[in-house]
Amino acid sequence: MSQRIKLIQHTLEAEFAPESIQIEDESWKHAGHAGAKESGGGHFIVQIKAAAFNGLSRMQSHRKVMQALKPLFPATIHAVSIKTEGSETA
Repeated sequence: MSQRIKLIQHTLEAEFAPESIQIEDESWKHAGHAGAKESGGGHFIVQIKAAAFNGLSRMQSHRKVMQALKPLFPATIHAVSIKTEGSETA
């Protein structure tokens, strides 16, 4: 697991105590992408399941994730695709 993924995972675990979390680094698909090249950040897919998202719309839960990850932009993250799910154990 890369240092970037570890940092993203630690940040999200501290904020949401997720039931499950999966992070994939897709930076290799964006080699030469101007914005990513200048910022140094990567492209990631985050799938997270947590009780914190229960009762929230997709937009509301994505905003919570983006707020938690905000300090990691742009040095660690250039772009992120997010899939959130509430937890049945709320």
